[in-house]
Amino acid sequence: MTLTELKYIVAVARERHFGKAAEACFVSQPTLSVAIKKLEEELELKIFERNASEIAVTPLGEEIVRQAQTVLEQAAAIKEIAKRGKDPLAGPLKLGVIYTIGPYLLPNLVRQVIERTPQMPLMLQENFTVKLLEQLRLGEIDCAILAEPFPDTNLAIAPLYDEPFLAAVPVQHPLASQATITSEQLKRETMLLLGTGHCFRDHVLEVCPEFARFSNDTEGIRKSFEGSSLETIKHMVAAGMGVTLVPRLSVPNSALDGSPASVQDFGDSSFVRYLPFDGSPPTRRVVLAWRRSFTRYEAIAELRNAIYACELPGVKRLS
Repeated sequence: MTLTELKYIVAVARERHFGKAAEACFVSQPTLSVAIKKLEEELELKIFERNASEIAVTPLGEEIVRQAQTVLEQAAAIKEIAKRGKDPLAGPLKLGVIYTIGPYLLPNLVRQVIERTPQMPLMLQENFTVKLLEQLRLGEIDCAILAEPFPDTNLAIAPLYDEPFLAAVPVQHPLASQATITSEQLKRETMLLLGTGHCFRDHVLEVCPEFARFSNDTEGIRKSFEGSSLETIKHMVAAGMGVTLVPRLSVPNSALDGSPASVQDFGDSSFVRYLPFDGSPPTRRVVLAWRRSFTRYEAIAELRNAIYACELPGVKRLS
């Protein structure tokens, strides 16, 4: 049994015609027919039923063709592994990103990677931290951009940047006239939170832990509300439903330049004012994580360089 024979039976099953299959495999029809007959004799069963008008696959032949397709895909993967061994930057890099980072970092990052390493396209996956950690463990993704803290899973970690939080308040809110805000002032407000599963929800509750008791029971619906994404939360703030915290990269620079239009949030007709914290702001540390067994370290290093080449306004880059 050879890979060539497996390639032939997959082609015949697809084309349902020996002549067309031979043409697709760039061989003569007699060559293809002889090879398939040899394989059937070796397996002591018929893969195809032949008659004058058409070719049909036998029930057992269907299983054999499916397995042959899997074997051919795995053989191609072996060649791809060898190719990457010669050039670690060759081939796609599967990158996971949490929801509260992806929309604000990826557009710039993808452009940087295309310019710097076009031979290494990014295959992107957005998800919750716990899901990305599981995908890393299973090898479904190669690396992930996460926010600490997260469970110690024996991953290799490279710090990227520390990102401060800003408070987002409606422009008509009394706090909007202030230059800065404190966590004490936030305690008296209706806090808008991301739903359970978002690590950023936990970051907000670290700044305002008193809201944890409201976020877990119906009584607290008068005091805290939940949204499915940061952008949803921002629109809820714009509608005057409450206040929230947002990471710095989620805030457009135009919203901080002090002009009359600076409160406009991503072109929405409602308005939000973003306030820095008085003194040292709460922050989150963003890191790049990958399996220690992952062999394409040059790809990880190039990805990190591409991240540092991005515009990262207001954050503290880490070496």
